[in-house]
Amino acid sequence: MIPPPGLHISIPGQVCKLEKFLYGLKQASRQWFAKLSSFLIKHNYKKCKGDHSLFVKWYSSISVAIVLVYVDDIILSGNNLSEINNLKSLLDAAFKIKDLGDLKFFLGFEIARNTAGISMNQRKYALEILSDCGMLGCKPSSTPMIHGSHLYQDDSAPYSDVDAYRRLVGRLIYLTNTRPYLTFSVHQLAQFMAIPTNLHYKAAIRILRYIKSSLAMGLFFPNNSIIQLKAYSDSDWASCPDTRRSISGYCIYLGNSLISWKSKKQKTVSRSSCEAEYRAMALTTCEITWLTYLLEDLQFSFSKVTLLYCDNQSSIHIASNPFFHERTKHIELDCHTVREQYAGHIKLLPISTNLQFADALTKALGPKDYNTIHSKLGLIDICAPTCEGY
Repeated sequence: MIPPPGLHISIPGQVCKLEKFLYGLKQASRQWFAKLSSFLIKHNYKKCKGDHSLFVKWYSSISVAIVLVYVDDIILSGNNLSEINNLKSLLDAAFKIKDLGDLKFFLGFEIARNTAGISMNQRKYALEILSDCGMLGCKPSSTPMIHGSHLYQDDSAPYSDVDAYRRLVGRLIYLTNTRPYLTFSVHQLAQFMAIPTNLHYKAAIRILRYIKSSLAMGLFFPNNSIIQLKAYSDSDWASCPDTRRSISGYCIYLGNSLISWKSKKQKTVSRSSCEAEYRAMALTTCEITWLTYLLEDLQFSFSKVTLLYCDNQSSIHIASNPFFHERTKHIELDCHTVREQYAGHIKLLPISTNLQFADALTKALGPKDYNTIHSKLGLIDICAPTCEGY
């Protein structure tokens, strides 16, 4: 490793030889989590079944303390302030923690809150990406991809610096944690990590130019949302030029807050648009099931069924039809997945294509559509001068 400042080096270019891992053995992270978990469980915290890094302690039906763990970074939340202060004292006695106060910055996420709700963005992280790529002075783009385009394995010259391309795509993937509208574009880039071409790198540069136009854009969680899950499922049939596979996309809301989204290429080729839409519905249903388990661990009671919107009437009819026929024999497994939840947990509803929120996760839209999709996905730019509530 590079010699630390203050260490005298007699020969220029010398480095320090690492005799032992700085943080112990290779299993240090696993052993650390096991120790922290046992400590929290010892103090009556319960590990959630839906997410093992989430610990909850209930004192009554309305009093709760919540601990979210990411390696050695911990977020404490809840409505029992005395228990939170008590836990901080116990953690400090056992592990010597550093209290950073109210949550404002965490793993690249910038958190701001006011009386209307909580905003979360990655403005600083986006600026770092642009700076490292020398794009701080670039001209902003109105869209992350050309309208209606799809990347493919073209025969243009391979990009010279493959490692730089992979690093850039990896950083863009992390940026999609607060920018769901970039998910489809970054998903397209991630398919060509092995042999990227100059065309793929130009597509990545266009995404950076689009990020420049909305640096502080991020998620907003209003404090007046109702406790009901609603989801939007969509697919783009046979849209991959290389494999002719379809793209599935979904976005799931808790009340008015967007909490989960995904853009993924389907594993098999769908023979019809109806089949592609149904596979997308199965993917959405699995995510809804996991979120239901997670919210049940937090003792949220659902008085209303989950609403699942789909813009394909044939897929909705298949889900409600108890009989299989020729159009469904290739998707029997997905049929069972959706139908089991359709019995009482999920209600399928049709929706017009122009009101489909998941469109941005399955295809490249035009400038007007991207401007509209921001409000649909519950995104705000807290640095915009006309942003309401800030």
